Amino acid sequence: MTGHIVVGVDGSAPATAAVEWAAADAQRRGLSLRVVHVCRRRPEGASPPECAALLEAAVGRARRLTRDVKVTGERLDGHVVERLRAESERADSLVLGGRGRGGFAGMVLGSAGLALAGHAAGPVVIVRAPSPLRHDRVVAGYDGSDHSEAAMAYAVEQARARGAQLHVLYAWQVPLASPYAVGYGTVIEDARREEFHRAAGQAASWRERNPGLVITDEQVCDHPVSALAKASRTADLVVVGSRGLGGLASAVLGSVGHGVLHHVTCPVAVVRQRIEEES
Repeated sequence: MTGHIVVGVDGSAPATAAVEWAAADAQRRGLSLRVVHVCRRRPEGASPPECAALLEAAVGRARRLTRDVKVTGERLDGHVVERLRAESERADSLVLGGRGRGGFAGMVLGSAGLALAGHAAGPVVIVRAPSPLRHDRVVAGYDGSDHSEAAMAYAVEQARARGAQLHVLYAWQVPLASPYAVGYGTVIEDARREEFHRAAGQAASWRERNPGLVITDEQVCDHPVSALAKASRTADLVVVGSRGLGGLASAVLGSVGHGVLHHVTCPVAVVRQRIEEES
């Protein structure tokens, strides 16, 4: 990871909330902040004048909210997803508003946004609106997969920087079975116990490696979207991996991911394992 956060802006209210979140995160974690706007060029080749104005406003907002944080801004041309994907390769994280206008219209709740969340080089944080309440709690969806390991590492860093508690959530769905399957209830109960025991052990391992951080864990029989949505009501940030196993499988790239982005109202960080970590 590098020492700067990138926030994409488009002049919308969620983008402003994203700037505020990114500025606070840069301040907490001692990183610089890069504000970018991908502007569509006119047929004659010139960028609309409002592009420069909205970028200047966003940079000014970030500077007013921070102290001793290096804040820079740049106007980019090209395809929004492609340019932001390239930005993510050199950034600690990429921060976006939950809905946008112009170049960012439908970015998060549509197919383009899901592609970016799943394929950006590092964490992508989706901010839907300013958070008026502070809960001092980060929630991480965890299932032991490589991507959820990367998500946990990011969640630990976020919790440390905030002086917050980290709550590790594992959601397990009861397998569907024929009502005529004799003795299947016992098999399901044994599987549940085994999965819960494994998840609790993995959470304990993170607790042992981070003795100065309060880490709680919970294993529930529930749909992952429902479990994360409930936990998010008292969270400042929800962190999930871009792909997973078991109860969190496809938590971002499939239908479950659509549910998370639609129903979790606090900021959501989608963390993809970096290529150098995979090799």
